Amino acid sequence: MDNNRVVLITGAKGGLGSFVTQAFLNAGDTVVGSSKSIQGSDFASPRFAAMPADLTDRGSARQLVESAIQQFQRIDALIHVMGGFAGGQPIAETDDATWDLMMNLNVRAAFYMLRAVLPHMRKVGRGRIVAIAGRAAVEPAANISAYSASKAALVSLVRTAALENKELGITANTILPGTMNTDGNRKADPQADASRWVPPETVADLAVFLASEAAAQITGAVIPVYGRDA
Repeated sequence: MDNNRVVLITGAKGGLGSFVTQAFLNAGDTVVGSSKSIQGSDFASPRFAAMPADLTDRGSARQLVESAIQQFQRIDALIHVMGGFAGGQPIAETDDATWDLMMNLNVRAAFYMLRAVLPHMRKVGRGRIVAIAGRAAVEPAANISAYSASKAALVSLVRTAALENKELGITANTILPGTMNTDGNRKADPQADASRWVPPETVADLAVFLASEAAAQITGAVIPVYGRDA
């Protein structure tokens, strides 16, 4: 395992983000964890630093990256877990607020983070970017148009980052989880067979691998993790 990496994780305290953060801490990395509300005591590790930020605001995203670099001198990997879900209506009934929310949470924040992080990675000639999208990015379903479109846009954004930086030692990949076996999803659908859902630990372990030197030849990949409902 790579030693002494500095990993910036967005959405670090969420249903999946908590598993991703712990996986990188378990791997021996220094983790800068960001969510709207997060504190150092959320993870019991001296290698965890909490930096709250609203990443839908470009100034806040830029400040997060600058603060992380000021404290740790570099960012070796950006793991962009942050995102959200809203919907439930067909396109004709989807309001502007739902559309804007999905684009802000799932695309705009990622754009701001990439724009802030990439110059630093390009300067040193190395870096790993991993973004969490979702199955709906490539298999849209009825009544979730804003969510599906925003996740598809995220995939396109990250693949573009891969193309623009492939000669510079920077990789950029996207993971597409199916429904994950998190507390939130179990509460939202208590009648479902959660054993068929994707364990969040699986997605977290894949993110750790994609951020490693072993994955140096993998870039622009869009990796499905659909569990037993594949």
